[in-house]
Amino acid sequence: MKAVIFRQHGGPDKLSYETLPTPTVGPDEVLVRVKACALNHLDIWIRQGNPAYPMPLPHVSGSDVSGVVEQIGTHAEGVTVGQRVFLSPGMSCWRCDQCLAGRDNLCRSYGLLGAIVHGGYAEYVKVPFRNVLPIPENLTFEQAAAFPLVSVTASHMLFALAGLQHGETVLIMGAGSGVGSMAVQMAKLAGARVITTVGADDKIPKAVVLGADAVIHHGREKIAERVRLLTEGRGVDVVIEHIGPEVWDGCLESLAKGGRLITCGATTGGDVKLNLRYVFSRQLTIKGSYMGTRAELVKAAELMGQGRLIAVIDRTFPLQEARAAQEYLLSRKFFGKIVLTVK
Repeated sequence: MKAVIFRQHGGPDKLSYETLPTPTVGPDEVLVRVKACALNHLDIWIRQGNPAYPMPLPHVSGSDVSGVVEQIGTHAEGVTVGQRVFLSPGMSCWRCDQCLAGRDNLCRSYGLLGAIVHGGYAEYVKVPFRNVLPIPENLTFEQAAAFPLVSVTASHMLFALAGLQHGETVLIMGAGSGVGSMAVQMAKLAGARVITTVGADDKIPKAVVLGADAVIHHGREKIAERVRLLTEGRGVDVVIEHIGPEVWDGCLESLAKGGRLITCGATTGGDVKLNLRYVFSRQLTIKGSYMGTRAELVKAAELMGQGRLIAVIDRTFPLQEARAAQEYLLSRKFFGKIVLTVK
C-alpha cells in the first residue's frame, strides 16, 4: 500500500510518500480501506518528536479516519465487509475498571490511533473492531473523518468537565480550529451564550454562522477587556482553551467568580504562569482534558447524522500532498478541518 511516513523527527520535509506492506489483521481487528483522514495538531507534535508520544520509526500519522471495511478478523463483531465506517481515535483495553465504568479515556493503556500505532495517512489501516463505527448515512467520507477527535474533545470539555448549563456564558478560544468550531456549535445547541475568538477578519462571519453570539479578534483586541464589556463586567462562566501561553492570562482574567477553565492543548507552548491567590480568591476551577469517551463520540455522531452539528472542512488534499497539508495547518489560515483524501 501507499502511505505517508516519517523516518526521523523534524519538519514537514521529513514526510515521504512511500510503499509499505498492507497491515495484517489479528482475530479482534478490522482492516479499513482509507477514504479520508483529517489532520490534527497531534500530527505535528509527533512528527516533531514530542517526548509525550514515544514511538518506533518509521511512523504513519493520522487519528481521524473514515473508509470502507476491507477485511474482518475471526473474532471481530458487529462489522461487515463493505461497510462505510469511521474510526474512534481513542484506543483502550476495554477490560479495566475505568473502561468497564464508561471512562475509557482514563484507561491506563489509553492512546491514540496515529500516535501509539500506525494511523490513517495510508491506503489501509487496521484497528480493534471496537474502534469501528458506522458512518451516518448523510455524511461523506470527508465529513466523517473531520468530526471524531474534535467532537469528542469538545463534548468532554463542555459538559463532562465544565458542566455547561443552559443560559451560561462560555468563551471558546479559536473558532477556526477544529475543537473551536465544534465547541461553538455544541455550546450553542446546549443553550449557552457563546463568545469566541478569531485571528482574521474573514473568520468573523464564519464563526457567527456556527452560532457565536460575539466574536473577538484577538489580533487587535484584548480578550479579557472585550469580555468584560460583553458581560457588563461579570466575566464568563466557562472558558474552553487549547492554545496555551499566548492566551492564558486573558482566559483566566475573563472568568467570572466561580468560573471554570478547561484546557486540552498547548499549541503555543506548555508553560504558563499561575497566580494562586487569584485562583483561590475568585474560586476558579481549572481542569485538564484529554479526548473523551466512546459514548460521547457516539452521541456526537448521532447529532451529526441529525444535521444538528456539521463538520467544518476548510480544504482537502490528496494523500500524497500530506506535507503541503501540514504546512497549511501550521499557517493558521484555515477555518475548520484539513482533510487528506485517498483514492
